[in-house]
Amino acid sequence: MTVRRVMGVETEYGISVPGSPNANPMVLSGDVVTTYAVARGIRPTRASWDYADENPLRDARGFDMGRGSAHPSQLTDEWADDPTMANVVLTNGARLYVDHAHPEYSSPEVTTPRAAITWDRAGEWVMRESVERLASVPPGVNLYKNNTDGKGASYGTHENYLMSRRTPFLEVVKHLMPFFVVRQIMCGAGRVGIGVDSRRNGFQLAQRSDFFECEVGLETTLKRPIINTRDEPHAVADLYRRLHVIIGDANHSDVADLLKLGTTSLVLAMIEDGFLVEDLTVHQPVATLQAISHDPTLTTQLTLADGRTMSGLDLLGIYLERALAYVDQRWGADADSDTREVLHWWQLTLDRLGRDPLEARGEVEWVAKLALLEGYRSRDGLGWGDPRLKAVDIQWSDVRSDRGLANRMRATGRLTRLVDDDDIAAAVEQAPEDTRAWFRGAVLRRYPDDVVAASWDSVIVEVPGQRQLQRIPMLEPLRGTRAQLGALVESSTSMGELLKHLSAPRDPSARTSR
Repeated sequence: MTVRRVMGVETEYGISVPGSPNANPMVLSGDVVTTYAVARGIRPTRASWDYADENPLRDARGFDMGRGSAHPSQLTDEWADDPTMANVVLTNGARLYVDHAHPEYSSPEVTTPRAAITWDRAGEWVMRESVERLASVPPGVNLYKNNTDGKGASYGTHENYLMSRRTPFLEVVKHLMPFFVVRQIMCGAGRVGIGVDSRRNGFQLAQRSDFFECEVGLETTLKRPIINTRDEPHAVADLYRRLHVIIGDANHSDVADLLKLGTTSLVLAMIEDGFLVEDLTVHQPVATLQAISHDPTLTTQLTLADGRTMSGLDLLGIYLERALAYVDQRWGADADSDTREVLHWWQLTLDRLGRDPLEARGEVEWVAKLALLEGYRSRDGLGWGDPRLKAVDIQWSDVRSDRGLANRMRATGRLTRLVDDDDIAAAVEQAPEDTRAWFRGAVLRRYPDDVVAASWDSVIVEVPGQRQLQRIPMLEPLRGTRAQLGALVESSTSMGELLKHLSAPRDPSARTSR
């Protein structure tokens, strides 16, 4: 395997109303979602989310958590009666909805890290459009692509990777835990303040690290684990496991985003192929995760279970060495371009961080943010406890193109860009063509009045003249692509005709959504 696999990103956005700190975030988030949906011609009472196949309490360790034991935030399959009706499917195959009093954009399924960045950026554009439209409706709202308000609340940016069910989950935990402890060195978004409520002054690498309390678990909003065990594949359960990763930051740096997704996918490939045999278990991983985040000098030493000590950079270097050997042995010069791109940036980034972290300020987000903050500190003589620095930290993640500091740095070339605006603009409207997301987006675009609801693995439609709704299952994520179904969808003049075509016998290699 390579870095290529079915993957996606879910991002909750921070929300505020200027001058109204006590405004209801649930209502405001509903306004964000419905404003965008209505502007795009999507009726919020149609194209809603189908919860029928969701099971958020199934644990990858082989059991189901009892509903009576679950925190209400875990019961995501019980929100079908959301009074705001703020839960829609977009024509690009994404889901836009309210989650835990935040507007959330869940990207469509893609197959490469670069595509994941593109459709993640499309989510930023979606949120920006809502902010711009609501600006004319006092008091307006503003959104932030970050992970904490600096006052004790944290909201997630979750990654999802489809992997083989045959891989023992304990092997995933064993080899992924150490990697997640140190991955933040490349992918952290940076944060002013130490501790969940930023009570201690200082700067750290990652926004999420202080909010993790245990090593392995099912929860996502309390007792957060480094390895999340939710076993909800949204695909053929006997074949696939969806690894739900909750430890990452929301990234504005394209390279950091690419490394977050690409290196994780490559480590998973090595785990699935049984290539990682060395035990790199970290002693006290939660405490080490936070200690590394608190040290922008990157000199903190971690201890492995076998007694070895090394820096986080050293451990990342070991993973890089294994990845280079793995790709060379499996594919050599035939390695695909996506894998080569990830390895290029992984190696370059570690080299620069090892010489001088500031050399990586164009690629590593926490370094770019730290350099900006140090400029303010030097100019105005500010200590790390100065509220002006916290304001700069928040402004970094502002979704508005003219106010968000990260957006301005990207526009002026101070953050390296890997995807351009034309590709992002297309991704706002169009779904990826090489996964089932294409079919989901295509039917919504072509037959908007007939789509009643959708989920990751099905679309529910209403056919005029038929009494019952029809469910179109899509359990194979790599079926339902444009190459497989494009001609059929485009030649069907109605939903009824499309269903007949989907049900008709044809070449098995072309069967995709049934």
